[in-house]
Amino acid sequence: MEKHYIGIDLGGTFIKGGIIDLNGKVVYNTKTPTEVSKGSSAVVTNIANLIKTLAEKDGREVCSYKKVGIAVPGMIDDKAGVVVMAGNFGWKNFPLKQELEKLLPLEIIISNDANVAALGEACFGAGAKYNDSVFITLGTGVGGGVIIDKKIFSGYRSAGAEIGHMIIAYDGEQCTCGNKGCFEAYSSATALIRDTKKEMQSNKNSALWNIGGLDKVDGKTAFDYYDCDKSAKKVVDNYITMLGVGLVNVANIFRPEVIMLGGGVCGQGEKLVKPLQEYLDKHIFAGDLGPHVPITIATLGNDAGFIGAAAMCKE
Repeated sequence: MEKHYIGIDLGGTFIKGGIIDLNGKVVYNTKTPTEVSKGSSAVVTNIANLIKTLAEKDGREVCSYKKVGIAVPGMIDDKAGVVVMAGNFGWKNFPLKQELEKLLPLEIIISNDANVAALGEACFGAGAKYNDSVFITLGTGVGGGVIIDKKIFSGYRSAGAEIGHMIIAYDGEQCTCGNKGCFEAYSSATALIRDTKKEMQSNKNSALWNIGGLDKVDGKTAFDYYDCDKSAKKVVDNYITMLGVGLVNVANIFRPEVIMLGGGVCGQGEKLVKPLQEYLDKHIFAGDLGPHVPITIATLGNDAGFIGAAAMCKE
């Protein structure tokens, strides 16, 4: 029988799970409510039940998989199988691996969700033809993962690779982590929305007001008006610059073969990638004397988490 793997992506609202084959093709996927409000034991039970459901859909016994990978938000100690901190769940030093292995006759592998998504893209998505890659998600926050030789690099006790929280502007914008000037505070969709609203408030004649009001602003707004409004152009140009600064730092530290971008902002495609590539090429250390670092859009979308989680189980 063709070899299949199970991967789980633990989210605050839903737990997503899928079965993939050796080539990363999704054979089956589904989701179930996380039910965080019912406590950690309920969440663990829901994960276990989803794994059993996936095995049943695949026509196999749970124990025949030997391993199941799980993408978990927060700071994760991969080796210990412990969730050091996951704010949305209220978990501190929670032994998720141990608790799940009480319910399931197989080995559980856990890792940070952004790292796992990076592995999914590296194995089966936009980074499939590269050994070394970096994946950065531009959403409510900025997450990321570093892949070296097709393996997750996460630093000492799996606490590193927090790309969103490198500081790119001393004493800059407030970040949700408590520090100021983080990459996330300038390059997330949240930051883009914040800056669009600020520019609208300072320029009441801006065409951005055509959307109807501040409550209508989203991550697309400034891009939509870029070609016809100075305020929108200012917002986007600043966003590209600050995102570019972060990417230059990442490229200079890791010199990956590719940087992959994911998240809602990436729906802008070439309007985002082209100026970012120009900025990176201009400011990267050694310029064109060093190896080129292309920027591309990730391809797995919302499936990257469970696909990467399943990929952790491959030998």
